[in-house]
Amino acid sequence: MLKGIAASSGISIGKAYVIREEENAINRYEVKDTEKEIKRFLEAILKAKEEIESIKETAVKNFGEEKALIFEAHLMILEDEEFKASVIEKIKQNINAEYAVKETVEMFEGIFLSMEDEYMRERAADIRDIGGRIIRALKGEEKSSIGDIKDKCIIVAKDLTPSDTAQLNREYVLGFITELGGKTSHSAIIARALEIPAVSGIKDATEILKTGDLIILDGVKGIIYINPDESLIDEYQNKIQREMEEKRELLIYKDRKVLTKDGKRIEVAANISSKEEVDVALKYGADGIGLFRTEFLFMNRETAPTEEEQFEVYKYVLEKMDFRPVIIRTLDVGGDKKIPYIDVGTEMNPFLGLRAIRLCFERLDLFKTQLKALLRASIYGNLKIMFPMISKVDEIKRAKEILEDVKAELKKAGQKFSDKIEIGIMIEVPSAAIISDLLAKEVDFFSIGTNDLIQYTLAVDRMNEKVSNIYEPSHPAILRLIKMVIDNAHKEGKWVGMCGEMASDISMIPLLIDYGIDELSMSAPSILKVKKEILKSIG
Repeated sequence: MLKGIAASSGISIGKAYVIREEENAINRYEVKDTEKEIKRFLEAILKAKEEIESIKETAVKNFGEEKALIFEAHLMILEDEEFKASVIEKIKQNINAEYAVKETVEMFEGIFLSMEDEYMRERAADIRDIGGRIIRALKGEEKSSIGDIKDKCIIVAKDLTPSDTAQLNREYVLGFITELGGKTSHSAIIARALEIPAVSGIKDATEILKTGDLIILDGVKGIIYINPDESLIDEYQNKIQREMEEKRELLIYKDRKVLTKDGKRIEVAANISSKEEVDVALKYGADGIGLFRTEFLFMNRETAPTEEEQFEVYKYVLEKMDFRPVIIRTLDVGGDKKIPYIDVGTEMNPFLGLRAIRLCFERLDLFKTQLKALLRASIYGNLKIMFPMISKVDEIKRAKEILEDVKAELKKAGQKFSDKIEIGIMIEVPSAAIISDLLAKEVDFFSIGTNDLIQYTLAVDRMNEKVSNIYEPSHPAILRLIKMVIDNAHKEGKWVGMCGEMASDISMIPLLIDYGIDELSMSAPSILKVKKEILKSIG
């Protein structure tokens, strides 16, 4: 048994297909005609661009426009003047193009790997992908495509580049295991979009495993078993069978409305990060979108999305949800979500720094652009706007004032927007929970973000395995805060939702119903289980 990182949930059993990187030595030699060598390098860049454009088209078909933006980032690297200038400068020193590219890629890769932020470290994979593609073009070599696999297997590789994962065929690829990468790597994001189980961070996987080895891949626990005995195979086959049967049985809850004994409705909604996930939400019977994380629109690109780009995404989601409620959270970056073109400087404690609504107040250009796009899209559905990380009354008052300013600008420009948009806030810091009686007077609803609320209340980083045992959702302090928030909101006639991991914790459902929760929002595949549990708990 080997333990890694659960990058994409699910269980699969199949034979390993090990992809070992060819360690082709890139030799350095002297070139005399440097102009000719530079021309050869620039031609290789053009060939690499053509390949990426082709892969991008495949990605658009498989995953939609947003996830294909990964390859826009690759094209930007190829067009990056600093990158090209570095290679050309080395060639001018009479170094062959292949070696000049290798040295430049290693330099940029080292810069990314030295960064503290996990997301930025994992961008080193993009640089490696681009470098390998240019060098192959220079050598006139073709890389074998994972898309050519025609036998069912579990892929094992040191790392899967975005262009690799974009070509995965769900019919044949049962899952994948990588030595590198994590939950925020592009390959993990695409695996989740395809619902392919994946485990990353398995050290020396390509050395330990051999093609043909039988593997159990547990993407729920982040575990793999190599050549397991019959009893373990039977156990996991039974798990897979139970999951399939449970999925079929749960389908009866897809269109069920969840009502308590006294007739009160509890909405079970979906958390999404892109417009492509709306179809999955509807597939699992979501009553609405309880949290649209808009920060993913701002990631994997060199500049912020324009008002028009954002408007089209918000409009699409609202129309697709057909007047079901859609709660869209304004930009929530900072902390563990850093964006290169939004500079917050070096912070000792990023989670306590310039993030979420605080950053939006600093960057009114970004904030107002997003609010304009949201307001313009509001006429196409049932939009609710939610502000993140509110910690005091003045913050929500200021956010609403800015929203009113934007409305005035749109009116002046003759732009239409709905006059029935509910305004809410995330309750994710203890101060907000403690003064929720005051905050409830300023908003239409609360959504409790338990992931951060637990971390901030218990002073524990849930991603730190040394203290993760202290991350306790059922801690009395957490339960008291949740009860306080719900009671304070209800006194003011406002409703309360929950969008953190606790919302899909089956063991917590009866207690949350007893507390009077009005809405629960979660990853789409959890919806049917939660609907079933609520109906069971109310008898």
